Amino acid sequence: MRVLSLLFLLSLAAFVYFRNAAAQPIARPPGVLCPLAPLQSVQDLPPAFEHKGYRIEPLARFALEARVLGKRLYRYDRGASLAPLDLVLGWGRMSDSRVLEKISISQSNRFYFWYTANSPIPLEEIALSSANMHMIPATEDLERRLKQLRIGNIVRLRGYLVRVSGSDGFYWQSSLTRSDTGNGACELVWVEELAVR
Repeated sequence: MRVLSLLFLLSLAAFVYFRNAAAQPIARPPGVLCPLAPLQSVQDLPPAFEHKGYRIEPLARFALEARVLGKRLYRYDRGASLAPLDLVLGWGRMSDSRVLEKISISQSNRFYFWYTANSPIPLEEIALSSANMHMIPATEDLERRLKQLRIGNIVRLRGYLVRVSGSDGFYWQSSLTRSDTGNGACELVWVEELAVR
């Protein structure tokens, strides 16, 4: 019986250790890792389609390479069945470890917040070079892979910025500019491709 208890405790300790290790942020060297702003185009958009009982209308093609600055899973809010997670993504100098070490980032209730006592870059640049994005994975595999992301990962995403509507009057629309802030400023991204490094 003692051996079984000891094995159980060792197994539990190993599980906790490896689970916590997998959740730790990935350290990156100083320097801009993702220099380009997201790409967006309204050319050749596909028609609206149905997904999980919602109407999804593509508003713009969307692609970016960015550093993961934050990740928040959602299970219980109105949009969770469609967009089970938000990512805070940064590009330009918001992908540079020297800048990020001086900025505190948090997420709550589908919003992204940042604080800095002594900003290493102009405050407007923080807003223009980072965003909270609601992720709608096109497949279960993409959902699993998005949920496994860690802070510090570099991701390449492709898909669409979308407008979502439900038969019960539910409505959710993506921002189409990086210069807005506050309510309605987040991107709502239909994710079709994901590469991670």
